[in-house]
Amino acid sequence: MAGTTITPYLDFSGRCEEALEFYRQALGAEVDMVMRYDECPTPPPPGMLAPGFEKKIMHASFRVRGIPLMASDGVDANSKFDGMGLALVVPTEADARRAFDALADGGTIDMPISSTFWSSCFGMVTDRFGLRWMVSVPPAPPAS
Repeated sequence: MAGTTITPYLDFSGRCEEALEFYRQALGAEVDMVMRYDECPTPPPPGMLAPGFEKKIMHASFRVRGIPLMASDGVDANSKFDGMGLALVVPTEADARRAFDALADGGTIDMPISSTFWSSCFGMVTDRFGLRWMVSVPPAPPAS
């Protein structure tokens, strides 16, 4: 379908602002826009937001290496990233190691970065927000 896109939408359970700053530092993310619940032209329905979420981020859009992502604080602190992750493919092993190490700061290394049969540099890490990342470089082109 022409014009169709799929953009990951990440719910940070009240930590969106912290996450955006973390991804700025760790991956060079660029934040395009942020709107807080109290800035919305139409207020959320009564009882929808957890107490204290009025100043939280209702919607943000940002880019990591040009790839668009969207994010929010959600409506409470109960969201989890179960069953999904993001694959970050970068051009060089140095880029992969830098990104992996930055994402691992405050997170958990699920698979140390190393050579695999599909990539010269691949690793899995869950960052401090509970988001799983698979960091790799593309496979080398076949020898001719």
